[in-house]
Amino acid sequence: MKIASFLKSVERIGNKLPDITTLFLYALILIMLLSFSLSYVDFHYYLVGADGSQGEKIAIKNYLALSNFLELVVASTKNFINFPPLAVTLVVALGIGVAESSGFLRVLLSKLASLTPKAFVVPMVLLLSVASHIVGDGAYVFLMPIAAVLFLSAGRHPVAGIATAFAGLAGGFSASFTPSIIDPIMQEFTEKASHILDKSVEVNVLCNYFVSLGGIVGVVLSCWYVCEKIVEPFLQKNLPIDSSFDDESFMSVSAQENKAFWYAMLSVIALSVVLVVLAYPSDSLLRGKSGILTSRDAVMMKALVPLMFLYFALPGFIYGKLIGAFPTFKEVFSAMTDSLKPLVGFITFCFVCGQFLYVFNHSNISKLIALSGADLLKSMGMPSGITILGLIILTAILNLFITSATSKWAVLAPIFVPMLMLLGISPELTQAAFRVSDSAINVVTPLFAFYPLIISYCQRYCSQTGVGTLSSIMLPFSIALLLALTVTLYLFWWLGIPLGFESSYTYIRG
Repeated sequence: MKIASFLKSVERIGNKLPDITTLFLYALILIMLLSFSLSYVDFHYYLVGADGSQGEKIAIKNYLALSNFLELVVASTKNFINFPPLAVTLVVALGIGVAESSGFLRVLLSKLASLTPKAFVVPMVLLLSVASHIVGDGAYVFLMPIAAVLFLSAGRHPVAGIATAFAGLAGGFSASFTPSIIDPIMQEFTEKASHILDKSVEVNVLCNYFVSLGGIVGVVLSCWYVCEKIVEPFLQKNLPIDSSFDDESFMSVSAQENKAFWYAMLSVIALSVVLVVLAYPSDSLLRGKSGILTSRDAVMMKALVPLMFLYFALPGFIYGKLIGAFPTFKEVFSAMTDSLKPLVGFITFCFVCGQFLYVFNHSNISKLIALSGADLLKSMGMPSGITILGLIILTAILNLFITSATSKWAVLAPIFVPMLMLLGISPELTQAAFRVSDSAINVVTPLFAFYPLIISYCQRYCSQTGVGTLSSIMLPFSIALLLALTVTLYLFWWLGIPLGFESSYTYIRG
């Protein structure tokens, strides 16, 4: 009861805030005012160069100065167009629109729901979320509706399904079945930072793979408990569903629909076979320069978003054609157009948030926050085990304001990796500690780029859902994930289980 009362208080306070787009507009104004006032302060913080040398001194750029303000105005279009979630969301939504309008998605979900025992719908959604890490940001677009419908078909609250999927996807991002696109990015920063102290150090791109794989257990069990015991009971009592769900109509599939469905699924299988055949050769054009299929420069990784579009649009089109839903291409394009209508609010948010992130990063305020936090942790001079915990806590605090993992690690890696190497802590362990809290806190901060998209999905079922509602129901998930992933890391450390390939816990200079 006390937990429910606390969550209700968080929701009430949070929902008194303006809508999230207005919130970011205020944040943009505030950060510009801060850039003005802080530009007159002399901060004795310096970035660390890739070779360990002292880099540029942190100086805050005043965005109320006319020249800098005009720079923002000129860059505003690019800030909007290049805002990471925008393109991913729009392109994948077009494909989902075809699959949904044709009826293919309904039949697919009905079959998935029929195969999933109602008692295990929560772990099923969580495992789907973890498996979707390989897809990247596009998973936010298709996973949430699937989770909502799976919960509904099991007679459960749809917003609980969305929250659970969000927790497994964003909060449990450091746990994964397969390598993801973030692995080579993190490895590159970590290895360069380790060369500040020792140029002979080589960091394997999968140096955290085993602890990442082991983290799945903690993610599934902790989020399962939170959903069953805290979040869903809270939602059932405090967030009524606006519209009823016709379970019989949803689960009903005619013979014609069933036949069309399997033809559509054959197209999915055929597309997958073609990709496997093309990707299999070691010199495949789909691979990166190093021959790795999941590297940043691999065509496969760069083409994930259009591939997701194909995986929805192709079977959706074939299914719609066979049952007569798409007699001409006009109906297909109408379905794609309709899929974008619910995203108008999200598109507006992307414009405002893109400007905020530009000023926040280019004013150097983000670097100042990261460096001052790192300086505080360094000054404490704690033992190895406590230092790692301190790094986890610091990253958690920073992630409330700077949600981009690469932005934070680009600044923190040159500081913490060599600093902890001097304490005998390996670069691999430092990176693993960073990734634990970097993912767990994603789901609780409204500054997370996909927050408005998640809210819009929740509002399809419960129109009164606001920032406070989502933050309150995600808070227990965030705490549970932080504890579960931290315990997993310390268990691996205590038992001496390797963090990943060619990794260690200690650093001994040769």
